[in-house]
Amino acid sequence: MRFGVSGALFPRDMDDFTPAIAARVRELGFTGIFTRFGANSPFTTTRAQCQRVRSILEDHGLGMYQATGYWQPLIHPDEGVRQQASRTLQAALKVAGWLGARGIDTGPGSLSPRGPWAPDPYNWTPRAREQLVRTLKECAPAAEDYGVYLSLEGHLLVVLNSPEIVRDVLDEVGSQFVRSDFDPVNWIDLSSIYSTGPAIDHMVDVLGQRIVSAHAKDVVIEDRLVIHIDQRPSGQGLLDYRTFLHRMEDLNPEYPVIVEGASVEDLPTVKAFLDGVAAELGIRVF
Repeated sequence: MRFGVSGALFPRDMDDFTPAIAARVRELGFTGIFTRFGANSPFTTTRAQCQRVRSILEDHGLGMYQATGYWQPLIHPDEGVRQQASRTLQAALKVAGWLGARGIDTGPGSLSPRGPWAPDPYNWTPRAREQLVRTLKECAPAAEDYGVYLSLEGHLLVVLNSPEIVRDVLDEVGSQFVRSDFDPVNWIDLSSIYSTGPAIDHMVDVLGQRIVSAHAKDVVIEDRLVIHIDQRPSGQGLLDYRTFLHRMEDLNPEYPVIVEGASVEDLPTVKAFLDGVAAELGIRVF
């Protein structure tokens, strides 16, 4: 199993990425990274900028497991906005290819002005799903050309609110380079919060080999009205990590499992927790 890391360890601007940061990643025991270089426009970032980062990673034996998809609204009902989102995603795939990234991570977006993971009634309409499929079909050739997985992330608050919908969307798009990033916490609800193991089994049974990577964080339910389900660093919540890591290992030991939702200070404890669960299960950690 390959554990990667994302988050506050990395700068927003790729020009600020340094050998010292890469060395810190290795010191923590991770073998790859997921970066969200949000300050770097996919339309103006140069190959030379990407090559500098790529060379630092290679020098330290690290992989670029995922790069950002920039979280544009792939479902927008305004065709002009949707087409611009498609162009942005295709440009993101090009940048990811220059970085040597295995894939990019993107959600479908939301019509909410509060952000790409915020709720909006349009998100769950048939029109939103149709627009998502159209965008992904437009972007699939770029993913194939650059050899970069376009990895979709689902969540209860967006159109990809169940593994079944992700499965159906991916099958309709029909590209081996448009796949699923698996973040089980994003689909945990009141019915599954105290039975996350069976929930994870169901998710993986539905998605199967459509999964190409995973995000690792944890989930809690809070004692507040009405219902408050929140994320925590891995090992600090109710997610059944034995089931999670076991199912990912069975899919492919080479697939990256990338830590999210953890502060820099949390990372040593999180990595020790993941290594401990892997050891208990007899999983080799690269």
